[in-house]
Amino acid sequence: MTTENDPAPTRPPGTSPSIVVLTLAHRVEAELGAALAPLGLTVSRLGLLGHISGVPGASFSDLARMSGVTVQTVHTAVKALAGAGLVRDATARAGSASALELTAAGRALLAEARAAITTVDTQLFGPDADPVQRRLGEAIATAFAELQAD
Repeated sequence: MTTENDPAPTRPPGTSPSIVVLTLAHRVEAELGAALAPLGLTVSRLGLLGHISGVPGASFSDLARMSGVTVQTVHTAVKALAGAGLVRDATARAGSASALELTAAGRALLAEARAAITTVDTQLFGPDADPVQRRLGEAIATAFAELQAD
């Protein structure tokens, strides 16, 4: 029996796409981070390797915009990637725009990282995954396929 002083019954909140995507993004980032750690990579550094590989001639400013970080952060990360032998500046002249490219070791590491991504994708969105996550993964893949077709 309820009385006037009892709080109103609570209802579950409506499903917010923003909250669902944010929650799933945190899970994906955690799983991907764990899969990349044995390779000595973070999600951010993977992104930089991918951008350098996929956008030849990208400037540090371009990389910062694509990665959502500052130019200074990109300079620091690229310096670390270069120090690890994964990236080189094909120009390497003072005053010249950089022409960053992956080294053979960088390409090999990126291939290993792609295999780790496939494993995480299968785990989170594959046939044995939660049905809601599977449907979200399919919707995302379809949306991007349609964008590329346009």
